[in-house]
Order: sequence, then structure tokens, then C-alpha cells
Amino acid sequence: KLLADYTLQRHFPELTAHPQPYIQLLQQVIHRQASLIARWMSVGFIHGVMNTDNMTISGESIDYGPCAFMDAYHPDTVFSSIDTQGRYAYGNQAPMAHWNLVRFAETLVPLLHEQQAMAIEIAREALEAFSVQYHSHWLARMRAKLGIASPSPDDVALIRDLLQWMETKQADFTLTFRGLSEPVLPDTPLFRDAAFAEWHQRWQQRVGVPMEILSKTMKAVNPAIIPRNHQVEHALQTASQTGELQPFLRLLAALADPYADHPAYNEYRNPPDDTQIVHQTFCGT
Repeated sequence: KLLADYTLQRHFPELTAHPQPYIQLLQQVIHRQASLIARWMSVGFIHGVMNTDNMTISGESIDYGPCAFMDAYHPDTVFSSIDTQGRYAYGNQAPMAHWNLVRFAETLVPLLHEQQAMAIEIAREALEAFSVQYHSHWLARMRAKLGIASPSPDDVALIRDLLQWMETKQADFTLTFRGLSEPVLPDTPLFRDAAFAEWHQRWQQRVGVPMEILSKTMKAVNPAIIPRNHQVEHALQTASQTGELQPFLRLLAALADPYADHPAYNEYRNPPDDTQIVHQTFCGT
């Protein structure tokens, strides 16, 4: 109770006067995690080891150990060398957040109601909201990435069909969405694919707005540059082995404004080639 009261005072002072502050605390933490994980998913971020002590009640990302941004899209992508079972894979982040939240809710059971059975039911009802909230946040962010201003029941199929095509083609997550954000679609073999052309036509009909108009708003949510694992590794290795910080400082400068088009930093847009892929990541790196 002392810790819960401190938490309320520090992070949720507006809830301290609520008749049921601990229920509200649980609901707020659930809401913040649903929003956070949706933001991770929308930019291809993979935490790496998203266990209970690496989640915060404040809804912030912490413990930057074996985390990275995904290159080629695949839901099973992992970035921790110890995660041999894919427990913390990209596509498993929402279920893992829910599992962690269940553990958090268990600690609050004595505070939710004086009768344990009733307290467990209160916690269960609160936890059921996570999946609905996460899906809502995820869908809103994916719509924004595709320039969809007003919701439609068909949007889920449109989004999932694109992701399925990306998985099949091993398309780069960041470059695909950034390419879609351009006023003119980049002339690449990937975008000349017949299956993509069919999807692209559906998408254009769905948005119903010329790309010259959509491009600016889409670029505001689809980064041009991410801290790609091989580039981070190069900066770290150069600094640690030679003491030269210029690669690190240049990468940092490029990442200071990741949504802008800076031709001087175009090399940071490129995914790794076969010789640059980082295969081992660990906590503490």
C-alpha cells in the first residue's frame, strides 16, 4: 500500500482523491502500456527482453539492452541471443505486455477489494480491456502510416494484407512505409511486384486523396531513418576499438530528425547487406 500510494502521488496525482484509486491505477497502467506497445509496433521497434522488470508503470521504454529496429519485416524477428523460443519476438510484444500486466495486477489484489474473489474479478475485467485498447491504438497508428483519415471496417484487412506481402517479400519495414509516403512511388523491383500493384490500387482507392497532398502527413509518421543495428554496431565498434567518435556523432546527428529528408544522411536509410547483419545481441551491449 505504501508503494502504491507513492506511485499514485508521483505519477497519477489526479487519481489520489478518487474513491477507488487502486483500480484507477491499474486501469491507467494498462492504458499506457497498450499505447506504448502500439507505438513500438508502428515503427518496427523490438524491445528484446520485455519481462516484468523491463516495463514501467509510467508507460516509458526502459532497459535498452538487446533491442533494435526491425529491417526486413517478419513477426518472428527477435533481437536477443538468449531468446531462443521467440518469447519476446516483435509479433509477441502485445501478448507479453498483457502477461506482464497480469503479474502487476496480482500485486494489487489486496488493494482492489477487501474480498479476494471480488478483487480478482475487478482485476480480470480491467485486464480484458488491454487487448481492445491495444488494437485500437495499433489500428489508429497504422491508419496514420497509410494516410487513412477516417476509419472503415475494411482497414484491418488492407493493413494485414500489406504486412503479409511484406513478410513474403522480406520487405524492409521502414523503407516500405517511407516509400509509400513519397509523392511518386519509388521505381524499385519490390514496388513493381504484381501482388503489390494490386494492393496499391486498393489502397489508392481507399484513401481517395492525391499523394501530393498525403505525402507530408504520411512522412510525419513514417521515419526515413532509424538506428539500424549494423550502423549502431559499427559506431560502437569504431569508438571502442579506435577511440574515434565521428561515426557515432554522425549517426546521432542523422537520428536527431528521423522524419526529415536529409540527402547528406542517405546512407543511414540503407538496410544491411548479407555481410553486415548483426546476429548476436545481448543485455549490456
